[in-house]
Parts: sequence; C-alpha cells; structure tokens
Amino acid sequence: MKILFTFPGQGTQRAGMLQDLPGTELAIAREVLGAEADLLDSSGALEHTRAVQLSLLIAGVAWARELERRGVTPDIVSGLSIGAYPAAVIAGALEFTDALRLVALRGDLMEQAYPHGYGLTAIMGLTLSQVESLIAGTGCYIANLNAETQIVIAGSDEGMAIVAKRALEKGANKAHRLAVSVPSHCELLAEPAQKLAEAFSRVTLSRPRCAYLSGSTGRVLWQPEKIADDLAVNMARTVRWQEAVISANEREARLAIEMPPGGVLTCLTRQAAWDGEAISLERSGVDVAVHLAKRLRG
Repeated sequence: MKILFTFPGQGTQRAGMLQDLPGTELAIAREVLGAEADLLDSSGALEHTRAVQLSLLIAGVAWARELERRGVTPDIVSGLSIGAYPAAVIAGALEFTDALRLVALRGDLMEQAYPHGYGLTAIMGLTLSQVESLIAGTGCYIANLNAETQIVIAGSDEGMAIVAKRALEKGANKAHRLAVSVPSHCELLAEPAQKLAEAFSRVTLSRPRCAYLSGSTGRVLWQPEKIADDLAVNMARTVRWQEAVISANEREARLAIEMPPGGVLTCLTRQAAWDGEAISLERSGVDVAVHLAKRLRG
C-alpha cells in the first residue's frame, strides 16, 4: 500500500499561512526573494497571483518535509495547478531554489497577461456536458475537471457571471467565484506558458525519487523533460484532478495526505471512488498523519 502527498492550488490561500512553518523553507525563500518573503502571506500581498503562488509553494514544501522528518515519505506526489511545483520539489525532480524563481516568474507572467477582470468560477452539481453547453458564446473555457459534478470554468468576469446564472437556472447546486484573479488552465494563458517554458530551458531537472503524478494528464511522469513541460505549460492546460486521483488509486495508494492550507483536495479525493483514507494535514495534524502512515506501512 502506498502514500500519496497532494498539494493544493490557488483559492486555498489565507492570510498568515506562512506563520509558524516548520523547517527552513521560509529562510531559504528569504535568501532567494529578499524581504518580499516576509510579506507574502499578508492580506494585501495575497491579492496578487505572484504572492499566492509563492506562498503555496513554500507551505507545501515545508509541511511535506516535516512529514518526511517524522518518517512519512510519499510513494506518489501530485499537485493541482501551482501545487505541481511543491510536488516536483518533494519528488526530487526540481530544486526548491529553482522552484522559487520559476514560480515568481509564473505568477508575474499570469498577472501581467490578465491584471484584472478575469478569473475562475466553480460550478457544482452539473456534469461536464451540461457545463459545456452553458459556456457557448460567453468566451469562457473549461478549466478544471475536479470531480464528476464539480467543473471549474475560466474567463472574463462578465462571461463567468452569465454562465453562473445559466448554471443555477439549469439546477446547479452552486456557482462560486474562486479567489483566483487570472483565467487559468485554458488557451488564454498559452502565451505566458510558452514564456515560462523558455525559462525552464535554462533549469536542470532530475529524475524523481518517487512517482510524479501530473494533475493535468492523470499520468505518472518520470522523464525530467516531460516534468518540465508539465510544470511550464500546466497554466494553459485543463486540470484533470479526478483522473489523477483514479490513477493514484489504481497504483494502490491508500493514504492521501493533503498539504496545507485547507482541505479542498481531500474532499475531491473522497469523491473520486477513493479506496483508502484521505486527510487534510492542516485539519488532522501531523501526529494523526504519522499514525495513519505507520499503520498503513504495517
């Protein structure tokens, strides 16, 4: 039986999320980013994509390494969107210092492309085919396939408002504007993705120590060049989180531990016919995670 570490994407961030982090990751971030590192998780900073993504990277790596220090190591890692970066670091495919620089650039490129007026909206209670019929003529795109009836769309504020209204009239349980200020995971970010890919060409990645499971394709990647492509271009690719969870399940992962902040991925994992246990580290605590891991390992 295997252990899966999962790393959340944008929308889960909260002010103060980098306070009282274990390990030295925040100190390393300070060396790379300077004084900016101490302000990343302030409410003002978190209005910007760069700060949000850097905060999620730092928190994800710090908490995963804390589990490793406590003897809990993953067999598989997977991240949703920006979560792929801490996943790649923990897998040993990407150096943390390189990840900090690349994520800072990623956030800048995304925000510069769409400084305002765009974002993501989650539609809950409708299937993919139903949501696809609703976005016609709105300029919106399918962004995330999180669960069978949880679909995220990307687009302009006006376009998403139209789709949300249609969805509720169609019988959706909820249409929720996410705390994301850019239209991620669609062709609107194709140009920034290519610029980030150019930056990746100057970074050396390694073969991962454990399985790196792409949240964009639902497939395990071992070749460094394929992981680099996955990281660089995932901002413009549809997230297929349900497929990733099913893949981990098929690989006999039976304990999924979600790194802070929040527990969104834990809920989504449980919805994807997960055969084992799924916990949020923030809500369950490190001691519970260590106990479950030891019990799983026998």
